[in-house]
Amino acid sequence: MQDPTGGPDRKGAAVEIACVRFADGEWAGTPVHVPGEMELTIYVNQQELVTVLCTPTRLNYLVLGFLYAEGIISGTDDVVMMRVCEEEALADVRLKNEYKLPAQKALPSGCGGGATFQTRGQKVASELVVTPTEVLSLMKKLQEKMELYRLSGGVHTSALADPKNLLVVAEDIGRHNTLNKIQGECLVRGLPTKDRLLLTTGRVSSEMLLKAARMQVPVVVSRHSPTGRAVSLARELGIALVGRALGNRFLVYSHPERLGCKTN
Repeated sequence: MQDPTGGPDRKGAAVEIACVRFADGEWAGTPVHVPGEMELTIYVNQQELVTVLCTPTRLNYLVLGFLYAEGIISGTDDVVMMRVCEEEALADVRLKNEYKLPAQKALPSGCGGGATFQTRGQKVASELVVTPTEVLSLMKKLQEKMELYRLSGGVHTSALADPKNLLVVAEDIGRHNTLNKIQGECLVRGLPTKDRLLLTTGRVSSEMLLKAARMQVPVVVSRHSPTGRAVSLARELGIALVGRALGNRFLVYSHPERLGCKTN
C-alpha cells in the first residue's frame, strides 16, 4: 500500500481562536491555538464499526493502526480499499475477507473516545535490554518533538524508538490514538515495531499496554503513572513498564531486568 496520508500533517491539528487573558492584574484580548478535534466513524465492509474522537491529522494511519491493534487486519495486504474523508467524518475500509462485527466492545479509559475489542494480549518475546541513560535521553528527545503541544497544549505525544533514536512520532488528543497512528505508519512504511520502545506523555492504561503487546514492544515508558491493571498485564506479558520518567529519574513497575537492573 502506498503512503496514504495525503496533505500536510498540521492541517486541522490546531485552531486559532480569540480569547481574553488575565495576567498581572490586567485583562487583554489575545489569539490562542487550541487542539483540533473531530469524530471519525470507521466502517468496515460497509458496517459501522466504531466512532473515535481524534485530532484530524494522519487519519489513514489512525484507521490502519486501530484495525491492526484490534486484530481486524494483520497487515496492509488485508485492505482492498480505504477512503478517509475528513469532510464527511468517515473512513470506509473494504477488506479482502468477510468481517463480522464483534458482539461486545469495551470503552477505553481517558480521552480519545472510541472502543476496543481486545481484552487479552500476546506475551512479548524479546532480548532487548536498554540502559537508564538511554531511556532518559529518549524521553528528552520526545519532549523536543512535542510541536503541537507547544503550539496549543491539550494533546498527548508518543513515539516508537530504538535505544538511540525516535523513529515515529504522533500527537493527538487521545493517548490511544497516538499509538494507533504510530502502528499505522509503521505498517505503511514497513517499519518493524518488535524489539522497540514505546514512549508516551500519557497515562499507561491496560488498553495502551495491550497495544504495546500487539506491537511486540518490550519496553513502555511514560512520564505519568500506569494503572494497576496495566502493571499486572505488563508483568504477565513480559513488558518493562516505566513510569514517572522526568528529569533524571523514573520508576520501573515490571521486568526491571530489561533496564539492566539485577535486584532480587
